[in-house]
This record gives sequence, C-alpha cells and structure tokens, in this order.
Amino acid sequence: MPVPRASSLPSTTLRRWQHVGTDLTAAAGGLLVWGAMAAWALTGPHMDQHRHIVITTLTIDVVLGLGTIGLLAARHRYPLAAACLTAAPVGVSVSSFGPALIAMATMATGRRWSWVAATGSVWFVSLFLGTVVYAPYAVGLRITASAVAINLLLGTALFVATVAAGYYVGMRRDLAEAMHQRALATEREQALTARTAERTRIAREMHDVLTHRISLVALHAGALTYRDDLTREHAAETASIIHGNARLALSELREVLGVLRADEPSPPTLAELSALLADVHEAGGKVSLDTRGLDRALADVPESLSRTAFRIVQESLTNARKHAPGAAVEVRLSGGATLDLSIRNQITGTGHSLPSAGVGLRGLEERAALAGGVLTTNTDANIFEVRAELPWQ
Repeated sequence: MPVPRASSLPSTTLRRWQHVGTDLTAAAGGLLVWGAMAAWALTGPHMDQHRHIVITTLTIDVVLGLGTIGLLAARHRYPLAAACLTAAPVGVSVSSFGPALIAMATMATGRRWSWVAATGSVWFVSLFLGTVVYAPYAVGLRITASAVAINLLLGTALFVATVAAGYYVGMRRDLAEAMHQRALATEREQALTARTAERTRIAREMHDVLTHRISLVALHAGALTYRDDLTREHAAETASIIHGNARLALSELREVLGVLRADEPSPPTLAELSALLADVHEAGGKVSLDTRGLDRALADVPESLSRTAFRIVQESLTNARKHAPGAAVEVRLSGGATLDLSIRNQITGTGHSLPSAGVGLRGLEERAALAGGVLTTNTDANIFEVRAELPWQ
C-alpha cells in the first residue's frame, strides 16, 4: 500500500467545515421531514376538530428538533452524551431523527460496544414510549399492535444501519491516521538517513583533504625536531614548507566546511592532479605519473568519476608518505572498459608514528563502491599497490 505524504491529509480547518456541512445536512433533513408531516397534519380531515393539538404537537416537534441540532456541536467532544440526548426525543419529534442519526453514527466511530448498547437502549425506549404512550394519548392516534411492531422493526433497522456506517467510518479514520503516522515516520527516517549520509560525506572529505596536508606538516616538523645537521637555509626552507601546508590545510578545510552552506564549492578533480603532485615534489617526495594508457585528457574524465579518482590518488599518496617516507610512488592511469588506477610504492619499514583514524583505505573502498567500482590492495615483492577499477558511467 502506498504511503501518503503527511501533508496530503485533510487539514483541521477542512475537517471543521466538513462537520458544519454534516450538521446543516442533518438539520435540513429533519426540517424536511417535519415540513412533510406538518403539511399532512394541517390538511387532514380532522384539522378543524384537533387544530389545537396538531399545532401544539408540531411546535413541540420543531423545538425538540432545533435543540438536537444544537447538540450536534458537542458530538465529537462528548459522543456518548450527544448520541443519547439526541436519541431521547425521537419518539415525540420526527425532526430529531436527522440529528440523532448523525450523532449516533459519530458515536459508533469510536467502536465501543458499551456506548452502542447505552445509545440503543435510549433509542428503543424513546421509540416505544412515543408509539405506545405519546401517539395515542397525547396526539389521539389509534395505534394497533402491528403498527407498534412495524415501528420498532423499522427503528431497529435504522439503528443497525447507522451504527454499521459509523463503524465503517471509524475503521477508515483509524486506517488514515495509521497511514499518516507511517508517512511522518518515513519522512523522519528519510531526513535522518540524508543527514547521516551528508555527515559521512563531509567526514570523508575532511579526512581526505586534511590528512594529506597535516602529514606533510608532521613530516617536516619531525625533521626539524630530530635533525641537528640542518643548515639555517634548510631549516628555513622546511619551516616555509610547514607554513605553506598549514595555510593550505586551513584553506581546504574552509572549502570542505563550505558544503554545510548553500554556496557549496566543487570538490577537486583529476584536472588538479598536477597541482597535487607538485605539492609532493615541493615537500621532497618522489612521485611519477603515467597516463599513456588513458585515451582522453584528465580534464575530459566525467566529473563524478574524476572526483573519486582524485581522492583515491590523494589518499594513496598520503598513506605512502606516512608508512613509507622517502619511497618513490608510481601513479598510473589507464582507460578501457573502466578507468583503472594503480598507485605503487616500495615498502621501507620506516614509517612515521603519525596518528591514524584507521579509515583511510576503508574510506577509499567505500568511495569506489559508491562509484560502482572496486578497490583492492596488494603486497608483492616488497611493493605495496592500490588498484581501483571505476566504471565510466
């Protein structure tokens, strides 16, 4: 069953006007019946003899009918009381039938058998007294046993039909409310899922960007700390590298945090790969790039795929610098049925004791999987390699 949007359900104002329309319909129905009975009574053969009785009966009927119409306003807040009070005068007031049926149907939507039994008792007692006592003694009509039976039988059928209709409406209302709550729960779950996905994406971006820069800062800061043989020029050059990378880390952090604002910047792509490799060279690293197997320029790689590939290369260079400092890194890009990336470096066993969140390679695997590809790592002949196969579409 499809889940409706929470906003698609009727508003409180609309339901209020629906209730007003129902009340007016009941009033019109009751007055129409009263008008038909009044026309029959006023034009009957005994009008001249019983004028006073007829006019009094019609007056009592319409007054009680108007009173039951006024009680309809309380049928949603006090359904049992409204149903019983509107059912009480039906034995002496035909104009009360319309409001009584509406009130009893509203009461039945609560689907409580005790309420139905209480209202039914009032309904049948009123019909019985109106037929056996009020009609023959107050109005002067002759009522036979068969007429009493027919009147009570019709009253029973009308009561059962009204209660059944109320039960059906109550079931539909409960179903609509259940679907409304389900729609609200679904919208909350979707919003929570979206927030979680956005937080994960931001965390991945921050990890990829900051670990690259901070590892450079830590590497050169460690050199300043433990090497006493550096000349003043070398120390100044190293400090300048630290300063430049710290500023770049701050700038890139601001760009990543920009995804939390409306003016979201575009993440880096393979078109900026040369700048990334230049940073590595400037920091004293050894890295080579081979794109001879690629049948297109780096700028022509689809944007989404290009962003994923750039992050894989960036994180792989960061891992190489942390775990194999000084080792040469080979970056190879080739294209066929998929975009293939290979980042290789020699295992030196002289890695720095830099703090690690342990999510670098796992994050790359998640990135590749989200792009519809696969990322694997392999160690062979003292060479560590990161391989990724990413589909073009």
